[in-house]
Amino acid sequence: CRPTVFIQRDYSSGTICKFQTKFPSELESRIDKQQFEETIQTLNNLYAEAEKLGGKSYLEGCLACLTAYTIFLCMETHYEKVLKKIARYIKDQNEKIYAPRGLLLTDPIERGLRVVEITIFEDRSIGSGR
Repeated sequence: CRPTVFIQRDYSSGTICKFQTKFPSELESRIDKQQFEETIQTLNNLYAEAEKLGGKSYLEGCLACLTAYTIFLCMETHYEKVLKKIARYIKDQNEKIYAPRGLLLTDPIERGLRVVEITIFEDRSIGSGR
């Protein structure tokens, strides 16, 4: 069983998808507080971008109604595009920052957008032995 840190959702601004930036003490010897906060803040900004309503979202909704939602079989929504951008960001953060420090970020979408999960590996290298 590997130690895991969970960064909870922050509901202080309502139900928008936003995670707490409070630095967990379990990560003190593993990663710089500023780097951690930057990662979480970037995730928060990306989720805000995904949920932003604008002309494009309105048009997607109108097209969906007009086509009985079949348009989504051949078109990716703005939200889906941003979720892919988030997945790429997490993969990049894991490769460049977290994995070399023995940590692994799990995409919040895999946890129902409830938490950001950070797994701690004791040997500080998740790539060893693979």
